[in-house]
Amino acid sequence: MEGVGTMTREDDGSRGGPMHLDEPMGHAGHPEVVGDGAAIGRVENRGIDYIPEDERHSSPANLFWVWLGTQMCFGIIVAGWLPIAFGLGWWSAVSAITVGLAIGCLLFAPFSLLGPRTGTNSAVSSGAHFGLVGRMVGSLQALFIAIGFVSLTIWTGGDAIVSGLARLIGTPDNDGMRIVVYGLLGATVLAISIYGHAMVLAAQKFLVPTVGIILVVGFFAKLGDFDSGYKGGEYLLGSFWATWALAATVALSLPISYSPFANDFARYVSRKRFSNTTVMLGAGTGMFVGCWLTLVFAAYMSTMFTDVSTPFVSGLVGISPSWYVVLILLVGLFGSFAQGALGLYGTGLDTSSLIPRLARVPATLTVGALAVVIVYVGGLVLNAQDTVSAFLLILNVVCAPWMLITLLGFAYCRGRYYPYDLQLFNMGRKGGAYWYWHGVNVRAMIAFVPAVVIGLMFSATSIFTGPWANAANGVDLSFISSAVIAVVIYGAALIVSPERNHPSAEAGEVVITPHQEAAAAVTTVAAGD
Repeated sequence: MEGVGTMTREDDGSRGGPMHLDEPMGHAGHPEVVGDGAAIGRVENRGIDYIPEDERHSSPANLFWVWLGTQMCFGIIVAGWLPIAFGLGWWSAVSAITVGLAIGCLLFAPFSLLGPRTGTNSAVSSGAHFGLVGRMVGSLQALFIAIGFVSLTIWTGGDAIVSGLARLIGTPDNDGMRIVVYGLLGATVLAISIYGHAMVLAAQKFLVPTVGIILVVGFFAKLGDFDSGYKGGEYLLGSFWATWALAATVALSLPISYSPFANDFARYVSRKRFSNTTVMLGAGTGMFVGCWLTLVFAAYMSTMFTDVSTPFVSGLVGISPSWYVVLILLVGLFGSFAQGALGLYGTGLDTSSLIPRLARVPATLTVGALAVVIVYVGGLVLNAQDTVSAFLLILNVVCAPWMLITLLGFAYCRGRYYPYDLQLFNMGRKGGAYWYWHGVNVRAMIAFVPAVVIGLMFSATSIFTGPWANAANGVDLSFISSAVIAVVIYGAALIVSPERNHPSAEAGEVVITPHQEAAAAVTTVAAGD
C-alpha cells in the first residue's frame, strides 16, 4: 500500500524520534502555552493541542462523574421513552435498555484510553489510524453528533419548562413561548461551554445530587400508579423480537455516540498516576449507570401515559402532581445547561480541529448559533418520536465503524503513539508518522466507507429507508452490519499490508519534548489576542 515506513526522521531527543518540519503555518507563530482549564470561572485556552503531564489534573473519578452527570437531562432521558412508544412492555423495555447499554459501554470504556496516551481529543487521536487528513471523519461526525444532541437537549428542556409553567401558572403553551425559552437556554449553555473543561466538569458534578434526586423522587411519587405487569401495545415493527432489537439498538447508540467526546476529558488524566483499568472503569461505569438510570426512569413513567405516543416531556407533565412539575422544571433547566455545555465544548474543539486557524472559543460560538437554529426547526416543526429515533439509529451506522476501526488500531499498535506527529496537520504541516497516502490511511478508509454504506442499506428511519431494511423480517441490522464489515476489512488490511509507522515495543512510551509541546500548542492563544 503506501510506504509509511520510508520517511526520514530527525531525532531531537524524544524517544522514537518524531519527525520535524520547518514550514509552520496557522498559529505556529504562537508557541506559548496558555491555560490548563483547571480553574472554574476561567476561560480555558487549551484547544486540541497536546496536554502536558503537569496539566493533567483530572482522574478516573472525574470521568465517572462527567459521564454519569451528563445523562441527567431530558435530551437523554427521552430515549428511554422510545421502547415503550415502540410497543414493548415494562420488563421487555428494561431488558432491551440494559443489554443495549452494556454492549455500548463495553466499547466506550476502552476508547477512553486514547486521550491519556495521545494527550489530545478523540478526533485528533484517530489520525493515527485514519491519517492526519482522514481523521476529518471523526471531526465531522463529532460536529454532527454534538449539534444534534445540543439541539435535542435544549429542545426537550425548553419543552419541559414551557409545559411546566403552563400547568403551574397558566403561561402560554405555544410556539412564541418556546422561542423565548429556547433562546435563553441556548445562551446559558453557550456561556458554560465557552469557559471550558473545568466549568463543564463542575456542571456535571452539580447535576448528580440535584437531577438524580429528582428522578428518584419521581419514581416514588408515581409508585402507586405503576403496574410492573404492563404488557405494552402494538409492536412498531410487527413482531416482538424485531421491536426489541430496535429498542436495544437505540440504547446502544448512546454510549457509542459519546465516543468522539470521550477523550475531551480523558486527555486530562495522567497515564503515570492512573492505570488503564481505573480509566476504563471510571468512564464505562459512569456511562452505564447514568444512561441506565435515566432511560429506565423514562420507560417507567411512560408506562403510565394515557397515550404512549405523546411526546415524553408533555406526557410526563400531564401525569405528574403539581408539586413534581416544579421539579420537572428544574430538570429542564439545569439538565439542559450541563448536557448542552458538554456537547458544545466538545464540538468547539472539533470545529477548531477542522479549521486550525479557528480557535476553540469562536468555534464554539459558531457551532452554538447553528445548534440554536436547529432547535427551532426541531422543536417547532418536526415529529418528536421520529426525529429522536432516526437521529440515534443513523448515529450508530456512522459512528460505530469509526469507533471500532480506531479501537482495532489502538490494539494493533499496543496503544503506542507519536503525540507530536498527531499535531502536525493542526500546525498546517504535512508529513510525520501518520501522513500515510496524502494524509489518508487507505486501509481505514476502505473499511469505513463500505461499512457505512451497507449499514445505511439496512436502515429504516423516518429520514431514510434502505433497500435491505426488511432483509431480516424487520430486525434492524444496520449497526451489526456496519460494525462487522469495518472490523473485518480493516483487520484484513492490517494482515495484508501491516502498518509499520507506529512506535516499536523497544521504543517504549514516546514522550513529547518541551520544544515540540510549544510548537504543537497551535490552538492556544492568549485571551484577547
